[in-house]
Amino acid sequence: MFLCSLTSLYYSEISAFKSFQITIIIIVSISLLFLLLIKKSNQKILSTKGSFLLVSLAWITASFFGAMPFYLSGAIPHFTNAFFETASGFTTTGASILVDIESLPKSLLMWRSLTQWLGGMGIVVLTVAILPLLGIGGLQLIKAEAPGPSVDKISSRITTTAKYLWLIYLSLTVLLIALLVIGGMSFFDSVTHTFSTLSTGGFSPKQNSIAHYGSPFIQYVIAFFMFLASANFALHFNLITGNFKNIFNNSEIKAFIIIILTSTVIVTLNLYYNFESGGEESFRLAIFQALSFITTTGFVTDNYESWPFLSQIILFSLMFVGGCSGSTAGGIKVVRILLLFKQSLNEMKFLLHPRGIFTIKLNKMPVKKDIVYAVSGFFFLYIATNIIVTVIVASGGNSLMTSLTASLATIGNIGPAFGSAGPMDNYAGFSDYIKWVLSLAMIAGRLELYSFIIIFTPYFWKK
Repeated sequence: MFLCSLTSLYYSEISAFKSFQITIIIIVSISLLFLLLIKKSNQKILSTKGSFLLVSLAWITASFFGAMPFYLSGAIPHFTNAFFETASGFTTTGASILVDIESLPKSLLMWRSLTQWLGGMGIVVLTVAILPLLGIGGLQLIKAEAPGPSVDKISSRITTTAKYLWLIYLSLTVLLIALLVIGGMSFFDSVTHTFSTLSTGGFSPKQNSIAHYGSPFIQYVIAFFMFLASANFALHFNLITGNFKNIFNNSEIKAFIIIILTSTVIVTLNLYYNFESGGEESFRLAIFQALSFITTTGFVTDNYESWPFLSQIILFSLMFVGGCSGSTAGGIKVVRILLLFKQSLNEMKFLLHPRGIFTIKLNKMPVKKDIVYAVSGFFFLYIATNIIVTVIVASGGNSLMTSLTASLATIGNIGPAFGSAGPMDNYAGFSDYIKWVLSLAMIAGRLELYSFIIIFTPYFWKK
């Protein structure tokens, strides 16, 4: 916020500057109070329950205080809308209530994108990496909020792992900013779009998103970095250190690439034979939008609701998949889809050979049964949560398509959906109670459902 307040001074945005300063004073005051309480406490190691509770509260309070500059400056005068926009930022969802994005002060647009960049790698991971002096359960915290079924430790020390992840994240940030500047974007737009790309968030300072620029170079560059950001960051580390064996043996990245290529080919051919667009343009639109959906980024280069129905179905299907585990992407995650697919094949083998022994393998290693059970449980919870949220959204008089895809887009942290929440519309038209439900759905989705929903169960509070 201090960096954004400097931005507001640079652009002479006095109202925004004051709102940042007031918020900073409030946050610092509360933080000092908590620091005093922590020092007085003898508790040095977090329990499992404490980790889940702390992570969930961290994301809710971050969204609450992060909304204050929007609200206090008058840029978003309704607090529900301000909270929704900020929760969408920190959870890297990219769903917006802003009708005229470009009318916002530049410092607030910077803060809007910065919330996504911070949320991308995880607020709690950042805390553990930079403030190891707290000495409280780093691994429990990352397990509670890590985007995926498991945490790949790059180093034996969790703080070192977090620092390696942030070093990779920062390096990719600098590289993408440079490439976008070369592509003709202004420095401000390059920074904000980089924050939104690497976090797979999708916020843009332009009303028409990436379509505003009409540059094939920019679209290809952002598409490539969306792919990088949605791959497991442990694989980035393996690539840098020359450990190519782990990359080639990784089942998830192989499945991820196959899904992307298959979807792109189908949509490209569908667009080419139904529209008067050339082969290159059809391919570019197809691969960008396919990557935008599967990586849960939510950038838009075209009104995909005007595309042939087959292409829309492909994009809709990608909303269920999501990126790789251990990445900034949301969704169910490719590794879970892959495990469920392999388990389905195994069940068919059992029907044919009841006495047979069939083992599911990932990365050429056998997978324990308890992991398969956990994935099955998560998948059921994911579908059940989507049904509940869909019903709530529909209770506001919204169509089935709008309700279903808005639920998928928020829980999966995708952003734009179909219908009234499509690429040419946004979430401004929903009633307040639906916005609050969708805000909590975004946080729940970012925390892999279990970590968030578990604190609302009665047995969580039992001794």
